[in-house]
Amino acid sequence: MKKNKLVTTAISGLVFTGVLAGCGGNNEEGSGGDTSDQITIDLFQGKVEFRDQFIELAETYQEENPNVEINFSAIGGGSDYLTALRSRFSSGDEPDVFSLAGPSELADFQDSVTDVSDLKATETALEGTLDGITQDGTVYGIPFNQEGYGFIYNKAIFEEAGIDAESILSYEDLEEAVQTLDSQKEELGIEGVFALPGAEAWVMGNHLANTYLAPEFNNDVMEAYNSESVSFERSDEMKRMLDLQVEYSIQPTLNMDYSQQVEQYFSLGSAAIIQQGDWIHPTLVQMDPEFAEENVGIIPMPLEGNEGKVAVGVPNYWAINKNSDEEVIEAAKDFFDWMYASEEGIATVQELLNFIPAHEGFEPENISSSLSRDIYEYSLEENTIGWVFLGYPTAWGDDLGAHMQEYMADQKSWEDTLEDAASEWEAARQ
Repeated sequence: MKKNKLVTTAISGLVFTGVLAGCGGNNEEGSGGDTSDQITIDLFQGKVEFRDQFIELAETYQEENPNVEINFSAIGGGSDYLTALRSRFSSGDEPDVFSLAGPSELADFQDSVTDVSDLKATETALEGTLDGITQDGTVYGIPFNQEGYGFIYNKAIFEEAGIDAESILSYEDLEEAVQTLDSQKEELGIEGVFALPGAEAWVMGNHLANTYLAPEFNNDVMEAYNSESVSFERSDEMKRMLDLQVEYSIQPTLNMDYSQQVEQYFSLGSAAIIQQGDWIHPTLVQMDPEFAEENVGIIPMPLEGNEGKVAVGVPNYWAINKNSDEEVIEAAKDFFDWMYASEEGIATVQELLNFIPAHEGFEPENISSSLSRDIYEYSLEENTIGWVFLGYPTAWGDDLGAHMQEYMADQKSWEDTLEDAASEWEAARQ
């Protein structure tokens, strides 16, 4: 979630590191190998949610490739990751593999990425999933997966309130459901209808805004990336959706962060609806596995003319550092081909990572997360809108979110919010 924030959404400011060492014994005398044969891949990326699962995935690969060692580290908190990545490059401690989110970040690291156009993991990528990482016909990254977001809701609370979630298509439908829930707060045992994490600028600036900017850019991330301006053609719809969440949210919204929203309020049944995506599944499983699998659904964010469509996109791409040693580059390529294009790799990914696939060869019924399966169904039926926020100017989503926070705090008018954001977009494109 933000750029990363969809996706790097999980835990702000925390760095996790795991060393995935190859099997022992290959350095013994007469075994045919020595320390000079060992290849180490330093991998750095921005999604801490699946750290443990990724380590287990890589260990499976290393059982067949004992000469490969993968040093894995991840940092959460959205822009924190990009700042940390830039710091590593400026200090000379460049990772061999790193994650990028779309064309704006690709442009920042264009001189450091390897052409991966000929990889199996690239050839099997689903149509459209490479658009945000392709420049002049050359592909520079491998899509992690697909993710989707909208309004995640508690099925049991909706049922008790007598609300049919599948009938909620328009803003008016949602508003009526919200008011019904609010009128029954005491009986339902909820503190608020929504839990809006106003402290997280990316929730508003990236995900909320994307829903209402996507039509302006024809659902095309590259059209957004190449645009010199933004007009906010659907600003009235965006404003009323933000206002609705603020009015019916647990308060104070501006003090609420991601972990409070997901762990403290939603997973414990204090809020009926949160604006989030399928990346929250691992956290919900940790809190309550039964709740995560049986009691969580998704409602598309209402958008006039695009009712019933969920925002789905590729949150991050794996990029291989072209400045790394050639044997490291080739080992990294082999790892990703194994992960996304081999029978064993695909089976392991599906078992461990709960990904919505961005590649051929994956079986939808093997997606273990019910929330991810629901979103994948929207994708299969082409009931989706694009993630144009990955084509924003770098960090513009955070800036827009900060302006929206000022609006929420009654420190700025809505008109000034849009005007300031539009000016910053134009300045960034010059």
